[in-house]
Amino acid sequence: MTIAKFHITRAGPLVSFQDLGRNGHMRFGVSRSGPMDVSSFKKANEQLGNDQKNTGIEISIGGLELKCVEGSASLCVMGGEFNLTLDGNQIAIGEVFEMKTNQTLNIRADKSGSWCYLAFAGSLITDTWLGSGATHLLSGFGGGVLKSGLELVVKDAKIVDASHQKGVKSGDVFGGYIRVTLGPQDHYFTNEAKRLLLNQEFKVSTAYDRMGMRLLGPKIDINSSLSIPSEPLMKGSIQVSGAGVPTILLADHQTTGGYPKIATVISSDLDMLAQLRPNQTLRFKAISPEIAVRIARVKKIELT
Repeated sequence: MTIAKFHITRAGPLVSFQDLGRNGHMRFGVSRSGPMDVSSFKKANEQLGNDQKNTGIEISIGGLELKCVEGSASLCVMGGEFNLTLDGNQIAIGEVFEMKTNQTLNIRADKSGSWCYLAFAGSLITDTWLGSGATHLLSGFGGGVLKSGLELVVKDAKIVDASHQKGVKSGDVFGGYIRVTLGPQDHYFTNEAKRLLLNQEFKVSTAYDRMGMRLLGPKIDINSSLSIPSEPLMKGSIQVSGAGVPTILLADHQTTGGYPKIATVISSDLDMLAQLRPNQTLRFKAISPEIAVRIARVKKIELT
């Protein structure tokens, strides 16, 4: 078995081990977790010939620096516009490259994007919880958060022939709006509130992490009782607090809640949404559930 080892010399906040997440546990209060930008995570693994489910590292705008201390392996980074250097030499997002003993990889935030994904050709060894290495950030269960001084071990490490790598299609370009379907509790909101949601601009606040993204903008008034029976939640739900502030639930969202949900971001736009940074602006565009299903099917075909 070929081994490659890496030493973490610097890790920003919210840098964690992730795989595609754990299914079937929401009824026990355990969210799926997994990558914020699922398509970029999958593409990083695909570029190396890995299974899409292989564990990788999710990197926030805080960045990451690591040194290879034993062996060598091919790596790939996909996601937002981050600056990558290997011993000071520039590496492109989506490029497959070899990292050898004593070389240092530095990953820093650049022009845009909140997340990128580092994949290794081989199997990254991590702790698991409920059959998954995905880190649930609030509890720390799963592979865990990366800290300076941590050693990474990749078994079955290999070098990929980059001359045969597939062309990389970048993620969807953010066009200023995010598509949603209204509901499931849009009837709890005034017509004016729904008009504001769909016609006014919102800004991503600094209250943004793996659990959710709070938005700044016009107050979204509720025309009924704030308290509704607690019910299951899903990634992409836009719930509104008593203060009229909308929050979009993301990868580590709570599994149940009693705030009404005015709309739901369609799955095909969640990756694009997750790459927005605090203070960026966005608008919402309503589409029918039928159109949302068609868009999801087209995207599924594009990613296979």
